[in-house]
Amino acid sequence: MANRTDPAAKSIRGTNPQNLVEKILRSKIYQNTYWKEQCFGLTAETLVDKAMELDHLGGTHGGNRKPTPFMCLVMKMLQIQPEKEIVIEFIKNDDYKYVRILGAFYLRLTGTDVDVYRYLEPLYNDYRKLRQKLPEGKFSLTHVDEVIDELLTKDYSCDIALPRIKKRWTLETLGSLEPRRSVLEDDFEEEEEKEENDQLDGLEEEAHEKDYYRGRSPARERDRDRRRDRDRYRERDYDRDYDRDYDRERGRGRDRDRDRERDRDRDRDRDRDRDRDRYRLRDEKDYGRDRERDREWEGRERERRDRDRGRRRSHSRSRSRSKDRKDREGGEHRKRHARSSTSPRRRDGAEENGTREEPKKKKERKEKKEDGTDHPDPEIAEANRLRASLGLKPLK
Repeated sequence: MANRTDPAAKSIRGTNPQNLVEKILRSKIYQNTYWKEQCFGLTAETLVDKAMELDHLGGTHGGNRKPTPFMCLVMKMLQIQPEKEIVIEFIKNDDYKYVRILGAFYLRLTGTDVDVYRYLEPLYNDYRKLRQKLPEGKFSLTHVDEVIDELLTKDYSCDIALPRIKKRWTLETLGSLEPRRSVLEDDFEEEEEKEENDQLDGLEEEAHEKDYYRGRSPARERDRDRRRDRDRYRERDYDRDYDRDYDRERGRGRDRDRDRERDRDRDRDRDRDRDRDRYRLRDEKDYGRDRERDREWEGRERERRDRDRGRRRSHSRSRSRSKDRKDREGGEHRKRHARSSTSPRRRDGAEENGTREEPKKKKERKEKKEDGTDHPDPEIAEANRLRASLGLKPLK
């Protein structure tokens, strides 16, 4: 709430008045102790007392760029937006020079071009000394007219970007401003008039003496008139040359300003293109990094699938080998038993016993088939033995 602009304040140059100060400097002012303790709850009337206590001006100073009390009061004026009459009274105050500089700085930020030239140019005649705090934290000596010249001619002052204003000669051509008259111009005119009168008096005295002693001759009078006409034409030519040089210099200044603006636009376009290229390269790097990450993930998935497929194949091969081994061992055992059972002595008895043991073997085979312990897969056969011991049904 303490940092919010007055709801009745008008927008300046199409934005919030506090936005005329850069965001970084604005946040530093909000965090400053002078702003929190001394500027809280100030109004247009009580702000004058705080402005009278100022003893120096400046923007920011020190390693952490701490704002000065002068900058905090400028920010407070932008927040409460005092009336134009109060600001003009600040500028016309002759007793307190820092109050005058505070009003001039605020008018330079928020005033129109005509008001800036109209109220700030008379301050060129104020030569009082001021203390200015430098960014290093030291103080330097300056004057009121130097600060006013900086406000009217420079783009930055006290670490704040000043709004653009029109040139004075442009406002003069539009008729918004009258040509500037220096305060010393009247003194110069008086001195010139005195010199001219002294010269005329001297010439009259010399002419009177010559006429008194020599008399007046028509040839001398013609020479004097001719000389006077020559001097008059020479002065007229000098005035014409001066006007022509003045117009030429003004045209050169106009061309210089136009070239400076063109160079500034070119630099701005170059910076914009450079930023665009930098962002495009960064996006391409991010896209390439994502593609590489996707390829690595796909390669890992492919390796994992191949590994699982190889495990299944090796497992199926081991099962088929164990089954073939069992079948082979069973065939050999049967052959060996057949050879041993074909002796001539026990052939008859074996035939009789064989006829008796055949139904027993069939029963055992049936029992084994029902238990499922003779399954070709050794794992399933083992599981069926466990299930048979527990009294459960065998697996198929």
